[in-house]
Amino acid sequence: MSAFWLVLMLPVVGSFLLALTSSLAVSGWLNVAFCALEFLSSVALAVQVHANGSLSLTGFQIDAFNVYLIMLTTFVGLTTAIFSRPYMKDVCEQGRLTRKRMRLYHAMFQMFLFTMLLALSSDNLGILWVAVEGATLATVLLVSLYRTPESIEAAWKYFILCGVGIALALFGTVLVYFAAQQVLPDAEAGLSWRVLYQHAGELDSRVMSIAFVFLLVGYGTKVGLVPMHFWLPDAHSEGPTPVSAVLSGLLLNVALYAVVRFKMLVDGSLQSTDTPAMAGLLMMAFGLLSFVVAVLSLQRQRDIKRMFSYSSIEHMGLMTFAFGMGGPLATFAALLHMLVHSLTKSAIFVTVGHASHIAGTQRIEHIRGLIRTQPGVGWGLLLGVAAIAGFPPFGVFTSEFLILSATIQSWPWLTVLLLGGLGVAFAGLFRNVQPMVYGAAPEGQVAVSANMLPVLVHLLAVLWLGLAIPAVLFGWLNDVTVLIAGEGL
Repeated sequence: MSAFWLVLMLPVVGSFLLALTSSLAVSGWLNVAFCALEFLSSVALAVQVHANGSLSLTGFQIDAFNVYLIMLTTFVGLTTAIFSRPYMKDVCEQGRLTRKRMRLYHAMFQMFLFTMLLALSSDNLGILWVAVEGATLATVLLVSLYRTPESIEAAWKYFILCGVGIALALFGTVLVYFAAQQVLPDAEAGLSWRVLYQHAGELDSRVMSIAFVFLLVGYGTKVGLVPMHFWLPDAHSEGPTPVSAVLSGLLLNVALYAVVRFKMLVDGSLQSTDTPAMAGLLMMAFGLLSFVVAVLSLQRQRDIKRMFSYSSIEHMGLMTFAFGMGGPLATFAALLHMLVHSLTKSAIFVTVGHASHIAGTQRIEHIRGLIRTQPGVGWGLLLGVAAIAGFPPFGVFTSEFLILSATIQSWPWLTVLLLGGLGVAFAGLFRNVQPMVYGAAPEGQVAVSANMLPVLVHLLAVLWLGLAIPAVLFGWLNDVTVLIAGEGL
């Protein structure tokens, strides 16, 4: 079986097998084993695509853009599975979950990975939509796993808001298909990315413009763009910590991937009109709005997971803004930011899970003295926040510096707004993190069993990317930049 089919089918097999496995010890290791195989298969697939340029199969298209995200998805899936094995076992032994729900957790974890990988690899707009909707269903079950009133409310809010969003995305997809029918001789090919790119210049620009508005709002709901973001803080704060890690590290990326793919189509159809940059300007506006609202909302959060969920909205807004700005430098910066944000934010949520266990609460004012009680967790949180706040020499600093450089070139007056927002976010994060790490530890606070390996690996990778981007990765991101922006750095 080829590497691609292994990448796609292993999560399906894993999901069914884990649904039948009742032993906690076995299911945790089995989940790690499947994720490890998926990651190794994605590495083999990336090598294959790197050697051949792209890979075309019936209904699927793997190029430099999606294989980069496929590898990132399986890597974060693996490290999150390594973290979740002892973490979720402890949660179950504390009585917060039954063994039956643990089977549901592992089965849905693999099913979530499958839907992400299917959405990324599909050449079909309809299957992309189905896969993203499937991810919603899988994660709704994960968010409501604790079955508390708060978690069920968060899951319902997530389901309803994302359901509305995905319905709008469906309407946008139908409009794109309608535009394709007017120019393509083969009606069935109207949903294929490959065919649509070849005929992008012939598609009706008015229909494509309207379609993009629906697609941006629809998939933008999944990205967490303001004002459709309300599901995200609740889902992060009420779901299990490993779910927060994959939501921030993976789901948001895949939704943004869909928006960028559609932008490429719409840009092609608008080339000969008076408004060739319409899609990019819309993305810049939504991205900036999300960025500003998120950095202001960071200041008044009292729940540690909600605070970092607003940080995710801030960074997704920044990426959306950069992709909307377009051009080689902004596109390269957005791709790099997508990578370092996923690695950093999933590491932070792993650390936050341990910090919440130590303090017995997610309330920021009750989490104190982590560095005295458990230095590994304290340092993990401190360095993770330094990384996500854009502190040099971490990779987030590099990508944000590149985004600011691109902004100075194209929209210099917006640089002040971005710099101000980054400063406000930096202050909001460290104002809360300082007492959590260095404050006086409450009497009786004790260390917990913690697995900091994923945090260490992620933060070392982000540090490495800040000090020097490996030539292979630079070439890879440059290939994706050429694919999206038409030219490389």
